[in-house]
Amino acid sequence: MKRPAPTNREKVMKDGDFLVSKTDPKGIITYGNEIFIEISGYQEDELLGTQHSIIRHPDMPKAVFKLLWDRVKNKKEIFAYVKNLAKDGSFYWVFANITPDFNLKGEIRGFYSVRRKPTKKGLDAISDIYTKLLSAEKMSGVSESEKLLGEILKELGGTYDEIIMSLQK
Repeated sequence: MKRPAPTNREKVMKDGDFLVSKTDPKGIITYGNEIFIEISGYQEDELLGTQHSIIRHPDMPKAVFKLLWDRVKNKKEIFAYVKNLAKDGSFYWVFANITPDFNLKGEIRGFYSVRRKPTKKGLDAISDIYTKLLSAEKMSGVSESEKLLGEILKELGGTYDEIIMSLQK
């Protein structure tokens, strides 16, 4: 499926909305709730069986997704601000909680993502950070962006989790 060209049109989540999706271990969508399907602009049959990256917005730094995947593949949850791309090219921001789903043997059988509306405070801060990370990636690659993220966190005086959670308060 061809990815849409991004536009400057924003969709904003409602305060009480939760977007839920589930993927297999390789990131293939196996479930999406009605609100997720609606805001993405895709039909359910267009999403199921497709890589979750279908909604990845090009404004998202690859270093953030690397951090996210490293964390969940190591059986840990992560919270993150994510800018997604809808089928019509519009975008929408989410505050995501991604968790691994385990079988009875403790092996990862997939991932859940539950997203809610991000705070204005969080978006203001994270937009600036993501712009810097994306610029570093374009100039010097993902490893430089990861290094810059570490420097930003050190400057802010906290771990990734501490900073992200403080932005959502």
